[in-house]
Amino acid sequence: MVYQERVAWSGLVSSIIVFAVYVTLVLVQADGGDLTAIDWLPPMLWTIGGGIALSILVSVAWGIVAKARDPEASTETDVRDRDIGVMGGRVEHVVLVIAGLGVIVLCALGAELFWIANAMFAGFAISAFLGGIARVLAYRFGLV
Repeated sequence: MVYQERVAWSGLVSSIIVFAVYVTLVLVQADGGDLTAIDWLPPMLWTIGGGIALSILVSVAWGIVAKARDPEASTETDVRDRDIGVMGGRVEHVVLVIAGLGVIVLCALGAELFWIANAMFAGFAISAFLGGIARVLAYRFGLV
């Protein structure tokens, strides 16, 4: 497995964990009550920071193991890696644009700040997840 594929897997796994942790924290804090009444910002910021850190840690740890197994192939990249990265980035951008449009609609409708912020957070999470899926599938089955 090449370096960029390991990074894609790390991001994919991290995005799933981060979104699940955030949703759990919000639901526990709400305790069956009104979601808009909770203090959602600290859990959101901590899970975003934790997700970045988790992705980096998993990627570095996996890289150390890969380097021990095959020192020369652990960080090799080629044109295919670049093309897969670009394609994954395009998938992420499409999702982020849709999320941004959803946020604009929520603002226009006068939605509560909780829903606006969480729509964008969900957009980031879904973007990272689908971008990771697209990259992993491209590594496994090739670019179409």
